[in-house]
Amino acid sequence: MSYKLFVRDDIGSITSEQLEQAIASLPEWRREKALRFKFEQGRKECAVAYLLLCKALKEGFGIDEQPHFSIGEHGKPSLVEHPEIHFNVSHCKKAVACVVSSEAVGVDVECIGRYNEALARHVLNDKEYAQVCQSSNPQLLFTSYWTQKEAIVKLTGRGIDDDLKNLLLNYPQVSLHTETHPEKGYVLTVATWKTP
Repeated sequence: MSYKLFVRDDIGSITSEQLEQAIASLPEWRREKALRFKFEQGRKECAVAYLLLCKALKEGFGIDEQPHFSIGEHGKPSLVEHPEIHFNVSHCKKAVACVVSSEAVGVDVECIGRYNEALARHVLNDKEYAQVCQSSNPQLLFTSYWTQKEAIVKLTGRGIDDDLKNLLLNYPQVSLHTETHPEKGYVLTVATWKTP
């Protein structure tokens, strides 16, 4: 299955002036959403996510108009004017990722943070947990697993699955593409359905 992935990992270098210009270019409803964030970081992520989606729709499908969203049962957005186009957006302090496709798709991007054993025990099955514990870079491997599970959740549109520990085993029909960028401090995963 083909998709187009767009990433901006220069969030930290966006100046206050550039942010003001970006927010001013947003449609009113998105501008209001961005301005509701108390801190500049949240405003940056909100504005960049929307503008990156606009870029992805233009480059991927030739769509110039600003997108309008419909929100599904579990919070997954879709395009009102183009229900045949699937997209997903994710952001963290280090990067914003957007993926567009003609088929269902999910993406998750996360900062590589300090390893948290309690969280790892909560979300990883025994095999995954052992691999993380034995890894020379447990933070990186844990973050990779986390983004894979989140991308599947976003692909299915079901919300957080009750069986988070075995999520990767429960979806063998999902193809995962994971990119690790330790030098830039983030990991991202794109999830798509495997073609039969």
